[in-house]
Amino acid sequence: MALFIASLNSGSNGNCYYIGNQNEAVLIDAGISCREIEIRMKQRGLSMKNIKAIFVSHEHTDHIKGVSTLAHKYTIPVYITAETAKHGPRLIKHLSNPFFANESISIGDLMVVPFTKEHDAVDPHSFVVSFNGITVGIITDIGIACDQVKHYFKQCHAVFLESNYDETLLETGRYSLLLKNRIRGGKGHISNREALDLFNNHRSPHLTHLLLSHLSKENNSPEIAMQLFQPSAGKVQIMVASRYEASEVFKISTEKVSVLKVANPKTRQFRLFE
Repeated sequence: MALFIASLNSGSNGNCYYIGNQNEAVLIDAGISCREIEIRMKQRGLSMKNIKAIFVSHEHTDHIKGVSTLAHKYTIPVYITAETAKHGPRLIKHLSNPFFANESISIGDLMVVPFTKEHDAVDPHSFVVSFNGITVGIITDIGIACDQVKHYFKQCHAVFLESNYDETLLETGRYSLLLKNRIRGGKGHISNREALDLFNNHRSPHLTHLLLSHLSKENNSPEIAMQLFQPSAGKVQIMVASRYEASEVFKISTEKVSVLKVANPKTRQFRLFE
């Protein structure tokens, strides 16, 4: 029993992450076009028939661009907070489902837990997806590594973790001071160094895969990020999620079953759309 994960795209030009077992899967965000999602999933041997839900982290275009078209074409339910929905994709009412922080949502045998984070959106959330004792985090667009981020990060077997910018490149780059301060001001994005601190100080002993995500095209590079993280990798496989193509599909499994700890746990059971 395992979870299969892939980044379909990661960056300011669009974000979309696949997490699923053999029979069902969810997408976290759909910030590239429906056509590109179809193409990239087919390239990686992933079936659209397995997608049972789309979870929307926040309303920025690079996270919602393909949501509406994809949901309507395949009749996929979309999980989105009420505040984000006011500013997000246009959806047929029956496809839109609310979620609430720290309340688990069952999608077949998958359990998805959203949690709040610091980002300059109306109601931003990140997610962990669990199955058979395996937990995968999708933790991007975080201004800081807040307590919620730390709580869920330390439970993960695999994580898509934002490592957005190199501090020197941002400081010396061409962005305006206003934009620089927005990025590094606690509600924008986290730097390579801040992401490394989270990895070094809060990773679980059962973490096996770390996909560095949402790298800035202007203020970072895969080489810089990898050079920083690699000395601390240990037994963890570290990769960069590309802004140009889908990653390979990674199989996440463990012989040790662990239980996801949810803050103020509640469970909402939803019917799957066949």
